[in-house]
Amino acid sequence: MELRRFGRADLEVPVIGLGTWTVFDVAPSDEAGPGAVVEGAFGDGVRLVDSSPMYGRAEAVLGRALSGAGVRATATVATKIWTPSIVEGRQQFDSQLGFFGGRVDIEQIHNLVAWREHLGWLEDEVKQGRIGLLGATHWNESRFGELIEVMETGHVDCIQIPYNPLEHKADGEVLSLAEERGIGVIAMRPFAEGGLLAHGPSDPRVLTELGVETWAQALLKWTLSDRRVHVAIPATSSVEHARSNAAAGDPPWFDDEQRTLVERVVARG
Repeated sequence: MELRRFGRADLEVPVIGLGTWTVFDVAPSDEAGPGAVVEGAFGDGVRLVDSSPMYGRAEAVLGRALSGAGVRATATVATKIWTPSIVEGRQQFDSQLGFFGGRVDIEQIHNLVAWREHLGWLEDEVKQGRIGLLGATHWNESRFGELIEVMETGHVDCIQIPYNPLEHKADGEVLSLAEERGIGVIAMRPFAEGGLLAHGPSDPRVLTELGVETWAQALLKWTLSDRRVHVAIPATSSVEHARSNAAAGDPPWFDDEQRTLVERVVARG
């Protein structure tokens, strides 16, 4: 799987990561499923995983899955602070240290909630070595103006944004600024929360023309063919899908005509 340098940070990441939204929020009796997904994904080259306190039990489940698979040492764990309260934010962080072996590799301010209040103490944790990089996220393209404001402060190393053939407002000032400032880019929602998966091509020759085996791989390659994006984080509860997603992390990447072809299929959807 291709590695990309994560913006200005001294970090290289494989271009396919693993999200945990909805699929890792499971009861203890069902944790074998996420454990198998982590093991399968890491076996095929995935190294970055993403979670949040917003995702219910997902952080704790992910931490146990990484430990059970013996891959925490090689994982880049990205998670988030999600609260307007500094006190609660510190509590979330303390829990994360327990889940992930005493360190968070990428700590993000989720949906820009109270970002001005959180940046100070999070930067102190970076200095103490308990956080590697700081980031900010938002799922809603209408909030990109505020995200740009955060990027321009110089205090974040990465951003997480939606980027797919339906949600591509980032292909403008956001990604241009990220490239200019050396800010790492994590692409969430590569399948638009699954909505794009049901609108693949009716003609199988399209996949052949794109050089992929599945429509999911085509969507991932559409996102990653923009070299300003460093990693995409599809979420799945299926080992088979996790491994198929990982296969999309190998070049060649789409040219402009192939990206346009994917966009036309989605538009017809």
